[in-house]
Amino acid sequence: MTVEERADDVKSPTVPWPRRRAAAAIVLLCAAVPVVVVLGIAAGQVALTPADVVDATWRTLTGTTGTTDAARLADTVVGQLRAPRVLLGFCVGAILAASGAALQAVVRNDLADPYLLGITSGASLGAAAVIALGIGAFAGALSTSGGAFVGALLALAIVLVLVGPRRRLGSGRLVLAGLAVGYALSAVTNLIVVLSDNRDAIRAITFWMLGSLGQASWADLPLVALALVAAVGVLTVWGRRLDAIGLGDDVARSLGSDPDRLRRNVAVVTAVAIAAAVAVSGSIGFVGLVVPHLARGLVGATHRVLLPTSALLGGILLVAADTLARTVLAPREIPLGILTALLGTPLLLLLIARRSRDA
Repeated sequence: MTVEERADDVKSPTVPWPRRRAAAAIVLLCAAVPVVVVLGIAAGQVALTPADVVDATWRTLTGTTGTTDAARLADTVVGQLRAPRVLLGFCVGAILAASGAALQAVVRNDLADPYLLGITSGASLGAAAVIALGIGAFAGALSTSGGAFVGALLALAIVLVLVGPRRRLGSGRLVLAGLAVGYALSAVTNLIVVLSDNRDAIRAITFWMLGSLGQASWADLPLVALALVAAVGVLTVWGRRLDAIGLGDDVARSLGSDPDRLRRNVAVVTAVAIAAAVAVSGSIGFVGLVVPHLARGLVGATHRVLLPTSALLGGILLVAADTLARTVLAPREIPLGILTALLGTPLLLLLIARRSRDA
């Protein structure tokens, strides 16, 4: 009997939800995705109607142009500015939420989030180094994203070296290694900021670290979309193993699963996906921490359902948050990381209060 077949016989650590309710929630979220995307593209200083968005998208796909000034303006706003930003925001939110759900399972800690492995600190260091050295002035925003991606992978490599390839990878060791690497790389990033004499560079580094999708482009989308599909697909296939490890390492081993190997594999998959996400968005907190809890309230704790649900919900919420970030104080834009923290903190406190009341 395989791990998956044995895991079917183990009860979930929480009361399973009726399948119909879970299916209805997923259907509603799938239906909400195009609605939220269209509304996100329509909202902004240049207000568009959903019909304008659909028409401009169709003209972009067919390679035609508008016949009026208003139509040509809509083509520019939709095709060059808002569509890549909204689609990229959905992918980033989906990656952070799904990764958060997987990491909470393997470390068995409800407070785990995608930045547990020091990935954000590595990405910030890479981006800060590119900006401080002036590379971005010659190669553009793509060089900043590339530096952030390399820095994030560097953080992952250091964490894997610290935990060791042949040692038992307990949840505590993984958490401690991630925290140590995160603090160390954050210190180096802050040192770069302190030693820099370029005020523009300091401002750019600070704004990047606060999180934003303002530099989104079509060139960024393929890598992030590929990372999303690959990560959610692989993690969903491992869903029943994640259910088993959530019951404890001994239970997972009794079901034929290697919790240490699973923990290492999940760390690698989520870290690479998170690296692709934060490389284009900067540090965006609370999405990977709060959204998995909201998803469990909709579909329960079975990871084969929880992971895609978290991805859908995370993408929707980040698109909505980014729309608010660029419209509430228009023409000024609120850094997305600040807004998600402001919105996520009350949600987290509400979840804590509800759990305390149910305990």
